Amino acid sequence: MTDKQPRLLIIDDDNEHVDLLADYLRAEGFLIDSVLDPQLATERALATRYDALILDVMMPGKSGIAILGELRRASQVPIIMLTARGDDIDRVVGLELGADDYMAKPFLPRELVARVRAVLRRFNLPPGDGGTNRLDNGTVSIDLAGREAWSNGERVDLTASEFNILAALLQSPEKVLTKDELTQVALNRSWSPYDRSIDVHIKNLRHKLGRGGAVRHGVETVRGVGYRIVRAQ
Repeated sequence: MTDKQPRLLIIDDDNEHVDLLADYLRAEGFLIDSVLDPQLATERALATRYDALILDVMMPGKSGIAILGELRRASQVPIIMLTARGDDIDRVVGLELGADDYMAKPFLPRELVARVRAVLRRFNLPPGDGGTNRLDNGTVSIDLAGREAWSNGERVDLTASEFNILAALLQSPEKVLTKDELTQVALNRSWSPYDRSIDVHIKNLRHKLGRGGAVRHGVETVRGVGYRIVRAQ
């Protein structure tokens, strides 16, 4: 991450909640903008270069899920979804649409700060120590320095979490990485038995790399253990 102050956009219709989060985040060194009207959220988010977005799911008139879908068609900016505690459907749908992470309400502001910093770290991860910036398995390739990915020669747009998962797999070809290991690498937090984040990110990754089944990507499930990437045939 650079030394500049990260700029965040909070999208939430609850003015009191936004003020609380904004004050806390500013005290932690972030530059904060906010938008209360969900109808204006997508345009506002794309008009400025933000380092990350904090997006509430439950808003009147237009849901955070709808806004997320619009944003992902135009941008790969890191997005943290705010969901109701226990609402697994919103979490899974949000992750499937490309959210990088989620926070279940209610939460302590310091927990959100930690999650935002984790998202920013993985979006700005430097190249690994392996001595090369380019990794591939015969079909899928990535540029660690440029954080770009290709499948069968065609560029693929990945979220920060998806890219970091793919990078971890390609840096350890044929090796099975557990969900806990992938959660630590890709999400900068610990995995819990009911956390489906890695499964959903892997599903999205396979879809993007495989382009509807037209390309063999080599990402395999090892049941009861985790995931690995093998050389594509």
